[in-house]
Amino acid sequence: MAKRARASDPFRFDRALLEHEARDAAAADARHGSGMAAGVDLRLAGADEAGRGCLAGPLVASAVVLDYARAPFPLLKGLTDSKLLSPEAREAMFQAVMRSALQVTWVSCSPCTIDGQGLHRSNLSALGRALELLGDEYRMAIVDGFDLGRPELRARALVGGDFKSAAVAAASVVAKVVRDRLMRGLSLLYPVYGFAEHMGYGT
Repeated sequence: MAKRARASDPFRFDRALLEHEARDAAAADARHGSGMAAGVDLRLAGADEAGRGCLAGPLVASAVVLDYARAPFPLLKGLTDSKLLSPEAREAMFQAVMRSALQVTWVSCSPCTIDGQGLHRSNLSALGRALELLGDEYRMAIVDGFDLGRPELRARALVGGDFKSAAVAAASVVAKVVRDRLMRGLSLLYPVYGFAEHMGYGT
């Protein structure tokens, strides 16, 4: 797979988005005469899924909160879309995300649920649930590619979010690593299918 050229630093992208959101909120407060809230909330959630294109196994959605008040994140150097990382690099980055993030959640959606509800609906439901589990631990959220249609989650869709945003990239790593681990576990139960090698994708 050819690597995409990095257009901007994903951490800088997140920070700029948060600061833009804070300016908009301050302007809205000023218009309504409520005054500007003290401090700026720099907690950004990213959400992404793994397994959407598979032929077997679950879909896994994850949400990760990075608190930019605690930046920089030295352990996350090299963070990018999980598809651009080797399996070994993903495992190492997973550990780094778990040590650096304010909060991490993931949700697994079974093949039976996908067959019953449909892939797209299951995907949106899993992403929404991953964000729900964060509670109030974030100011705003970015979802890779999908509009969840749920304003209460304070989420916006971003095409290519797993490459542009550090928070979404972190969620993509978590979702992929968790799903791969689940598939390796299934491989022990059903060794004839080779799930540990192809992870349920067509090869």
